[in-house]
Amino acid sequence: MPRLTLPQAEQLAQAILRRHGFSEAYVQSIAATVLAGERDGCSSHGLWRLLGIVQTLKAGRVEPCAEPQVHDQAPGVVRVDARGGFSQLAFAAGLPLLADKARTNGIAALAINHCVHFSALWIELEALTELGLVALACNPTQAYVAPAGGSRPLFGTNPIAFGWPRAGQPPFIFDFATSAIARGDIELHRRSGEPLPPGWGVDRQGRPSTDATEVLDQGAMLTFGGHKGSALSTMIELIAGPLIGDLTSLESSAHDAGSKALPYHGELLIALDPQRFLGEQAAQHLARAEALFMAMQAQGARLPSQRRYAARANSLEQGVEITQTLYDDLQALLD
Repeated sequence: MPRLTLPQAEQLAQAILRRHGFSEAYVQSIAATVLAGERDGCSSHGLWRLLGIVQTLKAGRVEPCAEPQVHDQAPGVVRVDARGGFSQLAFAAGLPLLADKARTNGIAALAINHCVHFSALWIELEALTELGLVALACNPTQAYVAPAGGSRPLFGTNPIAFGWPRAGQPPFIFDFATSAIARGDIELHRRSGEPLPPGWGVDRQGRPSTDATEVLDQGAMLTFGGHKGSALSTMIELIAGPLIGDLTSLESSAHDAGSKALPYHGELLIALDPQRFLGEQAAQHLARAEALFMAMQAQGARLPSQRRYAARANSLEQGVEITQTLYDDLQALLD
């Protein structure tokens, strides 16, 4: 399988994006995002995403040169209108004001509206934890997932992520879909022809299915944890949909109108400042968090993102390996 250094992978991504007319700001930000996914062993959010990005552009479902507009909505609220562009620039535009409000108030929220979204949330949370902030993020997608007890798509994969800064160490971050698995992982199973593990999806009759094509095209994905995952997914639909004046997953699917583009919706991020919450006692209480992490690891537990950080270290030295099929598909985007 082809192996690329990280600079080679980034240059390939940038060349593809330039070839298809994205502004230089989007070229840089989107390439950095897909490179981060590939670098950290998250292939479902890596270079493969470029196929969907270009397809979304060709379908006329994303603005390749949109300039986000930042609105100071309230003392603790920032709103950024992505104006139909990918979410990366909207997040970057709103981040400074979000951080300032969190440090002033102790807590602040960023609502991103009218964006096309494809990326993992941990990338944004790392930007917040680097500033010493605790952070949460969530968003709907399109209607791919049946609610617990149902059999037809209603929810999105609806990821939720949490980040906790750690002095001198990579942050504690979890980022997972409230579906049993990310949709991108099912897409990769379809590309490879591998059957799905049980519990990931159902067919058009609502029966358990291990056929990726059946689940994606005719059936529905499932939430993790039955009714618990379904409840969390509902929460995300509400707080990252109607609460911020943006679309639910079902509404996003209606907006897509069968174009099979990447999802168009909103995103909610919440930042909390430990220094503002704790004042002079911040260091003392953050040390207690480290004791908790150590106790977890002492029992043999793996902290979220540890595997990703290990993949990152390896990629920095060895580069990344992708399938020949994906490499050929990416090269075809340069024609």
